[in-house]
Amino acid sequence: MRANLALILSVGVAHAEPQFTPVAVPHHQYDGGWEHFVGGGLAALDCNADGRTDLVAAGGSNLAAVFVNESDEAIRLRMKTLPVTGTTGVYALDIDNDTHLDLVLLRVGPDQIWLGDGTCGFAPAEMIDFPDKWTTAFSATWEQDQTRPTLAMGHYVDRFDPDGPFQACDTNSLWRPEGDGWTHTILEPGYCPLSALFTDWARSGQADLRLSNDRHYYVSGGSEQLWQMGPEPRLYTEADGWATHLIWGMGIATRDLDRDGRDEVFLSSMGDQRLQRPTGDGPGYADVPFDVGSTAHRPYTGGDGRPSTGWHIAFGDVQNDGLDDAFIAKGNVQQMPGMAMEDPNNLLIAQPDGTFAEAGETAGVASLHRGRGAALVDLNNDGLLDLAVVNRRAAMEVWQNTSGTTGNWLALDLTQPAPNTRAIGAWIEVDDGTSVQSRELVVGGGHAGGSDAPQHFGLGAATSVRVRVKWPDAPLSDWVTVGTNARYMLRPDAAPAAY
Repeated sequence: MRANLALILSVGVAHAEPQFTPVAVPHHQYDGGWEHFVGGGLAALDCNADGRTDLVAAGGSNLAAVFVNESDEAIRLRMKTLPVTGTTGVYALDIDNDTHLDLVLLRVGPDQIWLGDGTCGFAPAEMIDFPDKWTTAFSATWEQDQTRPTLAMGHYVDRFDPDGPFQACDTNSLWRPEGDGWTHTILEPGYCPLSALFTDWARSGQADLRLSNDRHYYVSGGSEQLWQMGPEPRLYTEADGWATHLIWGMGIATRDLDRDGRDEVFLSSMGDQRLQRPTGDGPGYADVPFDVGSTAHRPYTGGDGRPSTGWHIAFGDVQNDGLDDAFIAKGNVQQMPGMAMEDPNNLLIAQPDGTFAEAGETAGVASLHRGRGAALVDLNNDGLLDLAVVNRRAAMEVWQNTSGTTGNWLALDLTQPAPNTRAIGAWIEVDDGTSVQSRELVVGGGHAGGSDAPQHFGLGAATSVRVRVKWPDAPLSDWVTVGTNARYMLRPDAAPAAY
């Protein structure tokens, strides 16, 4: 089924091999002691509403940094620092419903909310009295009938446990809006999450919370987790169809790869990366066969044969052939002797038969630095996805996608009246006449950072497509036809507006 679909999508377009060219950008690196072995997140957002995607990078013991995008055909980023240290991650969302994107900064110490002013300026706001924790995972959603978001904070090792760090995982925090503030619910047991994602995996209208946990510190008795977000959150169990998975969980990415209306889940880890497909109607997921080529379990260049360490995973169609590829940022935690030190990033290119082929070295992104957070986004608005990676104790790297012959594409922004101005929880459907690509708008996933960039769809040879949206707490919109190789703003009850 997948092979036939892919061949239909690709017909008529001869795609060149993917190619990325390094771009000189201001120097920034993620640094710090053992508490910053993990983290190093990167957020992608348009912080000044100029139609270009900017970046914000965590700094660890260094200052966090905003990279204002001043690109035209060539990528140009201007850096300005944020006066805050101890950051492990950063995510963007409009938390106060003023249409300006704000930042949630994950920290070793109390987390912080910084409100945006619409000009890429940010200022701290005392909205929530966050406790002194070591936060390494975050996600947000708008629950039904709420005017402000629900926030999930994943806390790593309890730094104050005298018997730690092993088997000393902290509990996690859920902040739900109530009155003029938020109420704090403790989610336990905690198993040292390094990624969190609210996702409506069942297309039911309710997002549940997935946590990917690091068995390096929970050691035994822990596993991956999925919390059902009822009035009293509860963990899904094997009785619900949830299968027990134990991994060194680092990052989460989701995408409907086979176009069946249900998202696959890709989990980064130490050793093999876990691409999983849903099983049945419940919350069950099973690993895809090894021969799909997605495990990326050992370095493919650099000469180090020890197992790899995966961090941020991002899906995106880098050739616009209608098939979603996957980028994985790689790098040793610090000096773990059982794991590869020369550990290149992966660029897994989707093949017509449903498998993946490694192209990191030939595409030019096989950096051997300790990669952490990343963003696969179109920085110069040319319809090709570019790449930025935050490195531990090495400079951040940016590559411009300079691939030759590529397919057609579509970029979509969503906005709606407050609350939830960015329409988090919406589902986009793009129909090219042979199949439907579906995409959920989320805040979370990745490793310590995520993207609020336009939703990018590769379309192969299609020259027009139909688009519709399932807006939060609303029915499906009607189908509308749009041309390809263009970017549109979508609003409820309005025609698509081309940029």
